[in-house]
Amino acid sequence: MSAWLKDETTLRTGAAPHAPHHGVDIFALLRDQPGPQAAQVTAAGAAWLAGAAPYPRSTLAHWEERPKAPGVLPCGSAFDVVNVPALFGRRMLEQLWAEGPGSGPVATHRGRMLLFAAPGTAQRLPSLLAWEEWGSSGSGDSGEQRGAMPPLLCHGTGDAVTVPPLTCASSDGGPRWVVAPDTRNPWLPGPDVLLWACVRVSRSASSRGAAHSIFPRADQGANVYDVTRRR
Repeated sequence: MSAWLKDETTLRTGAAPHAPHHGVDIFALLRDQPGPQAAQVTAAGAAWLAGAAPYPRSTLAHWEERPKAPGVLPCGSAFDVVNVPALFGRRMLEQLWAEGPGSGPVATHRGRMLLFAAPGTAQRLPSLLAWEEWGSSGSGDSGEQRGAMPPLLCHGTGDAVTVPPLTCASSDGGPRWVVAPDTRNPWLPGPDVLLWACVRVSRSASSRGAAHSIFPRADQGANVYDVTRRR
């Protein structure tokens, strides 16, 4: 549920507002932002984010009054969000951009990374991960080395997430954009793409762990004895 004032209007970029306000022109402010754009929301990106709220014009009015404040948006209609530990999320991004199709918008908040995904991902991704037979031990029947899957939180219909401010990066450890929305209809990865990224990161982590191990690989054919039962 949106935390902002509700109204009964829909968003039409460029349309005249129904009532005067005393804030800034959020679209002009975003267009005039200096500096690198990868982590800054554009005017089109702000319109897309606002479209996720039940009352987009009220959401934009709130941003015009407080452009440097984070907000809360509902999931399930315009996007879902996959919430992962920051380090695992960074490695997922590396895989998505280096060898995959790229990513949608991405934010960080409270030591975790929020990957914006296609609607429906929150429902399907957990079952796909379960099908891959990941558990606390990270083992499966395929014989491939896979690391343990960290806790993933999938936010979909009925959930809401905190989104970073539009016009500045938080300097107090609050939410910030890593890949900010910059179009009215950004591409969003689906559950299959995110599953692929999870698999790649897990396998690479397992390979790094094996390469740096100081212990020799156990002989799979050796007899194993329980020495604790010796007298």
